[in-house]
Amino acid sequence: MTKKKTKRIITIVLLTATFISLFFVPWIVVKAWVLPLPNTVQEQANEAVENGFNGILLYVDKAEKPPEFYAAGWHDKENKIPAKANALFKIASISKLYVAVAITKLVNKGKLSLDQTVSHYLPELSGRIENADKITIKMLVQHRSGIPNFTDTKNYWAQPKESRKENLELILDQPADFDPGEKYAYSNTNYLLLREIMDKVLGYPHFKFIQKEILNRLKLKNTLESVKDVNIKNVMSGYHIGHPFDLKTDDIGMLATAQDVGVFLRALNDGSLFDGKEKQIYASLYKYEHKGWVPGYQSIAKYHKDIDAVVVQFTNTTDPKLYYWNLADVEYARFIKIIKKNIRNKQR
Repeated sequence: MTKKKTKRIITIVLLTATFISLFFVPWIVVKAWVLPLPNTVQEQANEAVENGFNGILLYVDKAEKPPEFYAAGWHDKENKIPAKANALFKIASISKLYVAVAITKLVNKGKLSLDQTVSHYLPELSGRIENADKITIKMLVQHRSGIPNFTDTKNYWAQPKESRKENLELILDQPADFDPGEKYAYSNTNYLLLREIMDKVLGYPHFKFIQKEILNRLKLKNTLESVKDVNIKNVMSGYHIGHPFDLKTDDIGMLATAQDVGVFLRALNDGSLFDGKEKQIYASLYKYEHKGWVPGYQSIAKYHKDIDAVVVQFTNTTDPKLYYWNLADVEYARFIKIIKKNIRNKQR
């Protein structure tokens, strides 16, 4: 078989695979993917709203340049309030980065050991969580514990629990998903337990430690533990397809502005957030970027080393089948392409 014929066959196979895959991708995602790329970030933000998001916020921090803020769509659709770049937003699992940093700092201070077990710090859970005497703090941070994920319980998001105690009860006395350290499986229960352990070791609520060691250090005044701590009018509305009400009053985790998340992420990636051996400890523990999802709220926070830029995206629309999760990824990738293209154009 000639090289030319082989190349033609490979091309046909790849095209066929692409077309077949499109049958399994929702149209809203395909549409966003194939549209011509706009010239500006703001045009792309406007397009994201046209593609289905009720609102979108974007924060762009390029090294040694003033930060850029973009917004499109609605802050509050019912009251016709346009999107605000400085709105508070539920950051969901992005908060795991703050917890991982707090764990790092407690380890460096000698208040926690990464090799100690769940049963050592929370002996009351021995016999209630399988392998509690073998699961270490490090395994919890790295999602290698095997503890079931409480948000995977049936119909969890139809009526989320508000207290850690209620959430923990959903998985007590359940069999482990796998032996500790054997696999990776993302589990929100891991970080629920880390928060419980920090509270116990500190003798006070762990968020005060996060505030002192992270937020105050970075002068971040718009990162908060709960909607109970904010003026609700400053929180961007959240919408879930098929659910008739605004979800902003639901008390589900931390809130922050895109700028606060961006400043934190920059400090996390450049190491300025750490002291002593903390940078090395964190590097052995967890990642440097994250996404977040709770009903009505999706977030992406990443540092792009090749352009030395932090880009944070908030979108306030979710759906049961996670089509909008994929749509958010597509929109984010398009923003990055535009940012990189504009940087290259300026360098010419």
